[in-house]
Amino acid sequence: MTKEPAAMADPREPAPSPAASLAEGVAARLRDQVTGGALVPGQRLSEARLAAELDISRNTLREVFRLLTREGILRHEPNRGVFVAVPSMASILDIYRVRRLIEVPALAQAWPGHAAVARMRAAVERAGALQAIPDWRGVGSANMEFHAAIVALTDSPRLIQFFTQIIAELRLAFGLLDSPELLHRPYISRNAEILGRLEAGDPAGAARMLEDYLTQSERAVLEAFARLG
Repeated sequence: MTKEPAAMADPREPAPSPAASLAEGVAARLRDQVTGGALVPGQRLSEARLAAELDISRNTLREVFRLLTREGILRHEPNRGVFVAVPSMASILDIYRVRRLIEVPALAQAWPGHAAVARMRAAVERAGALQAIPDWRGVGSANMEFHAAIVALTDSPRLIQFFTQIIAELRLAFGLLDSPELLHRPYISRNAEILGRLEAGDPAGAARMLEDYLTQSERAVLEAFARLG
């Protein structure tokens, strides 16, 4: 089998500067910390400490803050500093609207032999192992990986990149809730059921299961969020 040549960069698009590439790389690292639950809603970020920990200049860190503020992951408060964003009920509704638009069609049109299906399987197995410890924050991270793998079924770099932002915002909503166990436990088995349906060659059936899953998940998150008020 001949190897396909690597895709060439579009000569019409200017290459990003080293400073921009560094800022985007650091932004991805902080976004991952939000997705993993290491940074929580409302947490104040110390510019001096974070710049030292990341071994970058404060100017670069400020650019990172601007990038993540535009994404809704951070917020800047004049004379107070930069904080991890606290999601609103409206933003939660919008997140689930976007998830339905991306994840359900991705699964409905999926090829069961796609490499991302192995990622889905690994995420299901990891969630089961973490449940036994129990490590519910870890279970939440495994759940995020499961859904990221669903989007990877599209083979669309733009959708995959966009979904990393959606996952980070969703994890902020999860971080506000008192009981991650009640939130994540029901979906360990449901993820496995969706995966099983896909692996059995029924992506349309898996997509219907996912749509019902997202409706119930949205309801559970909104109900828990409403109790906070």
